[in-house]
Amino acid sequence: MSRMSHRAEAVIVAGGFGTRLLPLTARRPKHLLNVGGVPFLEHQIARLAEAGVDHVVLATSYRAELFEPVLGDGSRWGVRLDYVMEDEPLGTAGAIRNVAGALRDDPDGAVVILNGDILSGHDLRGQLDDFAIPREGRPVDVSLHLVEVEDARAFGCVPTDASGRVTGFTEKSDNPVTRQINAGCYVFRRGVIDEIPAGRVVSVERETFPRLVAEDRLVVGFVDTAYWRDVGTPASLVGASRDLVLGTAPTVATDAPTGQARVAGGATVEEGAKVTGGSLVAEGALVESDAVVRGSVVLEGAVVSAGATVTDSVVGPGAKVGTGAHLQDVTLGDDATVAAGARLDGDRVDCGAHVG
Repeated sequence: MSRMSHRAEAVIVAGGFGTRLLPLTARRPKHLLNVGGVPFLEHQIARLAEAGVDHVVLATSYRAELFEPVLGDGSRWGVRLDYVMEDEPLGTAGAIRNVAGALRDDPDGAVVILNGDILSGHDLRGQLDDFAIPREGRPVDVSLHLVEVEDARAFGCVPTDASGRVTGFTEKSDNPVTRQINAGCYVFRRGVIDEIPAGRVVSVERETFPRLVAEDRLVVGFVDTAYWRDVGTPASLVGASRDLVLGTAPTVATDAPTGQARVAGGATVEEGAKVTGGSLVAEGALVESDAVVRGSVVLEGAVVSAGATVTDSVVGPGAKVGTGAHLQDVTLGDDATVAAGARLDGDRVDCGAHVG
């Protein structure tokens, strides 16, 4: 199949409050957290650019003013990057409809929609090519990236027929009708976006897609089982960053070498410290002598003091882990402090708090 040559644009839905990621999101949107060495959205924007997208709209809400200073105008990825803010949350489809005025006025154009917390290596260009192929003498209305999971009971399921056409959307069930689940990447025909009701909360999963299927519109599945992860909790953020550092997860956002650790140029790891297991040590962070950091994320300006052990944890910006402390599956908010010798397991520590 020849690769797509026409232009495409994209919308990244990045308005969520990131409640599941608290306290890391108390001062910033989850989409700007450092994952694998760069703000998370950079992985998505770079992948869109690689797939031929030349215009990206960020649908923002929570802490909307923080996005542009970090991401700029998109020129470093060769795309035009625009920002549209929701005054109040409008739901997954409402957010898409809210940015329609920033998109091209081409009813048959392709618009990629990405959930702003999904790390994926699926063949986006292939999905765009597949979307461009008419079926039954008419254009496709929506293409959904679907992944197959071993156990679909925790997910809404998306069954398809032999031709790949979506036949329904089912809620979570103890007896799933299929192992195929919605992976959070869609391609919309531009005109379909204008059909979403404006100015009210609309769910793409519960209202838009079921309506299109009920109306016999062409909604198709694009099944691709490449790397995929929802980066919506501290544990999954740590896992995604670890996978990027180790090279398990693909990205085109950075050319940093893969390995047991990724240490930013402005970070310091003192002699005798051990940073392993796919750990990230971000700009301005310090890991002192004899400290051990395993499979963890140490964010900007944080300190892991001498003799401390940090495993499968996130140390937030400016946070400090005291001498000889032990952290396992812990999330420290900005400027939090863990006392010397303290032992934490599974805790979340609020910004500025002192524990131990």
